[in-house]
Amino acid sequence: MRRRDLLLALLAVLAIWQVVAWLVQRPILPAPNVVALVFIQELGKGLLEHFLASLWRVLSSTLLAIALAAPTGLILGQSPALNKLSSPLIYLLYPIPKVVFLPILLLFFGIGEFSKIAIIFLILFFQILVLVRDQAAAIRPELIQSVRSLGAGRRALFRFVYLPASLPAILTALRQSIGTAVAVLYIAELFATQKGLGYYIYLNGTNLFNYPAMYAGIVAMSFMGLGLYFAVDGLERWLSPWQSAR
Repeated sequence: MRRRDLLLALLAVLAIWQVVAWLVQRPILPAPNVVALVFIQELGKGLLEHFLASLWRVLSSTLLAIALAAPTGLILGQSPALNKLSSPLIYLLYPIPKVVFLPILLLFFGIGEFSKIAIIFLILFFQILVLVRDQAAAIRPELIQSVRSLGAGRRALFRFVYLPASLPAILTALRQSIGTAVAVLYIAELFATQKGLGYYIYLNGTNLFNYPAMYAGIVAMSFMGLGLYFAVDGLERWLSPWQSAR
């Protein structure tokens, strides 16, 4: 994504926001300049601390999901027998909205960090697993046979064929996971916590009726998602330059 396009999109959003704020003329929708001023003020009053708490939850759950789901997807994609055996279980569990398990996780693991990270992990795990598995299973057989004819074993196939071919799917899954993780984060931080952007937004919008601060929290959550997307773009340029060039 070019910086000029991003800047134009940002200006368009701010212009629409300003026009709607003028039309509504209600405290529930403050103007962008008011939110920007409150955002700067709130950084020194706890917003930055809430941001870091949320960032830790998103990063830890996403990295854990990738570390477990990507290798599992590669293994299933290169093993038709294992794929056939596991497919019924995946298709049974994948459509279930994992958010419903949050009260159960809170009962089992308490109100600490682990239960919040675990619910995001559960959602991301199946997204990444299915995408990587399907990508690994779609590799052309003639490509695999040509590498095997050179004497490559299973480990060499995994390293030089399946992993490079599945990198685009892993990065795509990572992009989807970021959006999902940030969305689920808000719900996870409504339960038994006093740190995090989800808690901050809910507290200021519902309890304190401090709408500029509420929008400042939403802006901070948007910045977090945008920064993570740029990080994935950087990973793509580093790990699969052929993909980003294309």
